[in-house]
Amino acid sequence: MAMQSGYVYLLTNDSFREDWVKIGKSSRPVDVRSKELDNTAVPLPFSIYATMQTSKYNEVEKLVHKTIDRLTDLRIRQNREFFNVSPSVALDIFRDIASTIDDAKITVYRNNVPIDEDQAKDVAKQGNDSQYRRKPFRFSMVNIEVGETVTFAPTGLEVKVADDKKIEFEGRLYTLSAFVGTFLPEDQQNVSGAYQGPKYFTYKGETLSELRNKLEEDH
Repeated sequence: MAMQSGYVYLLTNDSFREDWVKIGKSSRPVDVRSKELDNTAVPLPFSIYATMQTSKYNEVEKLVHKTIDRLTDLRIRQNREFFNVSPSVALDIFRDIASTIDDAKITVYRNNVPIDEDQAKDVAKQGNDSQYRRKPFRFSMVNIEVGETVTFAPTGLEVKVADDKKIEFEGRLYTLSAFVGTFLPEDQQNVSGAYQGPKYFTYKGETLSELRNKLEEDH
């Protein structure tokens, strides 16, 4: 009797640091599992970065965890599935392990949608290319005008757009990143104190990062 296929998943979250990921397993489609993980403990929903489908998903999940643990002390909490490693490095580990398993199939996602192999290579290149830099975020990039409001997702605070780069709150001007560093709840702060501001603000239900990604893909 053939063993049932399952998934090892690699998830990211816009409320995390860039080099934090969640790696787990599921016997069901990963989009279902990622929605189950969306709860009040995490201010923003999880995004699927990649999956590996295989009948050996139980063993593979343990092997991925063990491989990352061997690199250094990268597990954020020893009894959890969160790791301090970039998604691109974790995906490389997925690929290495998949190459040794007959029925393993890797799928890479962008904006929670599976992408083809050429696009997946672009994602890998961007993840591994230290010279890859995007232009700083501006509100005009996502068609948000001065005077409109955006929401600071971790706390639900609404703030006004003051100019193309800054927001206003209680009479003071902040860049998005500076506001995150000032008002992010302590239990969500990282050691470095560096944050990608657009990931923490939403406009009409979507993060500014998501809006930018969609508009850039359309061009």
